[in-house]
Amino acid sequence: MNDHSPSNKNLLKKIQIPEQESRNLKHTETHLKECPANAILNSLSAHIAILDEEGIILETNQSWKAFALENQVNMRPDMIGVNYLELCDNVRGDGGAEARVVSDGIREVISGKTDEFVTDYACHSPSERRWFYMRATRLSYPGPLKIVVSHENITALKLAEESLRDRKKELRDRARDLDEVNTALKILLRQREADRKELEEKVVSNVSQLVIPYIEKMMMTRLDSRQKEYIKILKRHLDEIVSPFLHHISSKYQRLTPREIEIASLIRGGNTTKEIAMILNVSESAIDFHRKNIRKKFGLTNNKANLRAYLLSLS
Repeated sequence: MNDHSPSNKNLLKKIQIPEQESRNLKHTETHLKECPANAILNSLSAHIAILDEEGIILETNQSWKAFALENQVNMRPDMIGVNYLELCDNVRGDGGAEARVVSDGIREVISGKTDEFVTDYACHSPSERRWFYMRATRLSYPGPLKIVVSHENITALKLAEESLRDRKKELRDRARDLDEVNTALKILLRQREADRKELEEKVVSNVSQLVIPYIEKMMMTRLDSRQKEYIKILKRHLDEIVSPFLHHISSKYQRLTPREIEIASLIRGGNTTKEIAMILNVSESAIDFHRKNIRKKFGLTNNKANLRAYLLSLS
């Protein structure tokens, strides 16, 4: 029988058709299995690589390849066939320690010690600063062990965090500056109050020592009614000038009599007993009597404290 006879050809055709259909079916099944997965991987912005249990790259997505091209990686862009673990282990210089942390983490995922490994790291280029979030996990499917490694660009997030930290630092610095300003203002206010009291003391002292004695003497001279009235007005106005101290004494120690307040003012001004007696036109013993009463009312009877120093401390 001739093998090339029409009947034999028809028979061969009948035998070959099922085989062709089988191959087409397998191709279609493979295409249906692979194409959707590749399409999904290539649609993701993360740089993704599939590793085997040895760490060898089996597949990468389009983002991975584009990143390799942009950064002029010294190997084929898809890096298929490269041992990713060894690649990380061999990094030297800046980033070497970080790369070895990554390879160690992936090995723990491969060995089953952990379900996933995550980290973030800096990967700056000459033209820009960049940060990435890296995640390694087992691929859940029936078959040989495979590891999915993804690198997501988180530069925008890192820059936002950096900006937030800078803003917080700026606010802390401003708050510290405000505290310093407030402290300085408080010091200035205290100094201003101290200066005011010092000026008040000087005015009271000068009036008590340099003015009032002569007014008292003038009042003892022969004056006509108009002159006496002028002297009274002058003394009244001077009393108003020294009134802050006198008011402080009288309000704090209300038991002092007007005469004791007057004598306390002169003592504070530095006048001696003799001078006060002459100013008030009384005897020195009368001044000593009032001194003792003042010391008693201030609780200084059995105290050696200087009365004038104590009166000065009241301001």
